[in-house]
Amino acid sequence: MGRSSQTDMAVLGALSIEPMTGYALREAIRNVLGHFWSESFGQIYPALAGLEADGHVTRQGSTRPGSSTFTITASGRRRLRELLSQPIQPVPPRNGLLIRLFFGHTLGVEACRSLIMQAREQAAQQLREYEALAAQTAGEPQYADAAPFWQLTISAGRHSAQAAIAWADESLAALDAVPSA
Repeated sequence: MGRSSQTDMAVLGALSIEPMTGYALREAIRNVLGHFWSESFGQIYPALAGLEADGHVTRQGSTRPGSSTFTITASGRRRLRELLSQPIQPVPPRNGLLIRLFFGHTLGVEACRSLIMQAREQAAQQLREYEALAAQTAGEPQYADAAPFWQLTISAGRHSAQAAIAWADESLAALDAVPSA
């Protein structure tokens, strides 16, 4: 699945929850899906235009950017199901922390320790955010049908954050055993 198809999937998915302006759509993707997905304005607006041209969304209101509300159509729901059914494409990993640690002999133990401590704090912050999100989504009765699926993604985030914290603690202990240069 190409990048534009994945953008279409995110846009149609968000619009399947409720109609939104392009700006509100970007905010929803950033604030809700942003824990595991990101899109820029530069991706969202062309996707909306293409989806509108294909009849997958309709526009109400002004044609001025940011003032129109977009609604998913029946064909848009079919297209969303089609996109969601496609095989997941693996993404090549690019982890700035791990490449630095891999070459940690050049960076030094204390710099590596600092990087790991920063990563641990980030994971702890993410864990707090996931806990708050779990409580928030459980308390939104208008989305009761979607909530169990949202909880699956929140659970994945919590598990990833917990694993990152455990890895950081293990790694900090391992660095204690590295002889000083």
